[in-house]
Amino acid sequence: MFSTENHTSPRPNPVRPRLARQLGLFHATMVVMGGIIGAGIFINPSVVARQVHTPTLILGVWVLGGLIALAGAFIYAELAARLPLVGGDYAYLREAYHPVVAFLNGWALLLVMQTGGMAAVAVTFARYFVELTGARWSDHVVATAALALLTVVNCMGVRAGGTVQSTLMVIKIGVIAGLVFCGWLLVRAPEPTAHRMLDRAVSFDLWTAVGAAMVPVVFAYGGWQTANFIAGEVREPRRNLPRGLLIGVCSVVALYLAVNFVCVRALGAAGLAGTYTPASEVMRLALGRRGGTLIAFGIAVSTLGFLSQNILTAPRVYFAMAEDGLFFRSVAWLSPRTQVPVVAIALQGVLAIVMALSGRYEQILNYVISVDWVFFGLGASCLFIFRHREARGRLVRAEQRTPGSDSGGDSVEYLVPGHPVTTALFVAACALIVANTLYKYPLNAAIGLAIVLAGIPVYFVWRRRQPPQASAP
Repeated sequence: MFSTENHTSPRPNPVRPRLARQLGLFHATMVVMGGIIGAGIFINPSVVARQVHTPTLILGVWVLGGLIALAGAFIYAELAARLPLVGGDYAYLREAYHPVVAFLNGWALLLVMQTGGMAAVAVTFARYFVELTGARWSDHVVATAALALLTVVNCMGVRAGGTVQSTLMVIKIGVIAGLVFCGWLLVRAPEPTAHRMLDRAVSFDLWTAVGAAMVPVVFAYGGWQTANFIAGEVREPRRNLPRGLLIGVCSVVALYLAVNFVCVRALGAAGLAGTYTPASEVMRLALGRRGGTLIAFGIAVSTLGFLSQNILTAPRVYFAMAEDGLFFRSVAWLSPRTQVPVVAIALQGVLAIVMALSGRYEQILNYVISVDWVFFGLGASCLFIFRHREARGRLVRAEQRTPGSDSGGDSVEYLVPGHPVTTALFVAACALIVANTLYKYPLNAAIGLAIVLAGIPVYFVWRRRQPPQASAP
């Protein structure tokens, strides 16, 4: 294992502008939920139903995904309480392992996990926007405008970006609640048929089907960890960020289970598997054509909110990389007026626009799942190292890395229930998801992992560009 003791970053100059702590518990919770809920929940129930074919299995897969997400939330809540540092996973991997591992996380975020995803979400929003408004603009024009507008808003300050994100998230919650309400009260359930818990005998084939069904589920549940990227801008982060994680993830699990229950009840397992737009189908059954229009509006808002959350959170990772001398130094520049990393935000927006215009985002999205869960598992494994160091009195505290930071106290209020067993199970679940992705989609997974490993020589190039740092007094 690598030691971090000889790889600490230079202390920041205290006269420079600092990230402003302007986000409270409500905004933190909305960021958590906004990082999870995109367009997937309106589409993925039918994807799952095409892999497993009984209501028990369909709902069971979503329950299992929710338990994995909740386990991850507890782990990241403790990580946030221990090290409320800007960059989230990047900071944890830097402290626990080695800066090269942290750099690979930021590298993958920029090239695989973030830019392609933002471009795809922007184009999805554009398609629904054009359909709803009848505008004669191309999808690429609308996608570019959306990315540019949200980039400008976030450059105006974290408060502005957080307010827009929270507003869109509240609308999203209202849309999902409306879908559940209409599906439950206004749609007549089909005639019950003989119900089987399993659609086939317990076998390897059943387990691979469940594994395949878990891919869209974990994709739909992923994203809670991005809230930790903005730890440097949350008030009392050791208290508010863990609370936001747990409240946000529990709320998303409840919403997702309610949506899937309504879809299964309204359409039946076979009907759910036979449609590619389950949410729209339920709303059309409930309210006719008007219902389809309403859910299209909901999907448009949901994608825009997800996009807003990504633009708010991810640039903080590039900012942290630049602070450590592992990226262009200008990316670490903070606006003296808005106290946000304007260059990092603009860089992310420009790259996403280029990707949207190039049309290559769908190909990149195929590489996301395996890479995402590799870093989820690595991030969670940091907790073992931090607890071990704490027991030996060697844990690096946030205050040691950022003098004068308002971290909210020394005590760790949030501990993972059942650690180390529950943490080990989560890491094992991440490994199984990656292994299943490699088994089901070997080429895409291999390309995604190859892109990550290609960052190793890039890291050493950046390291060699940096002048030697004088020892701290």
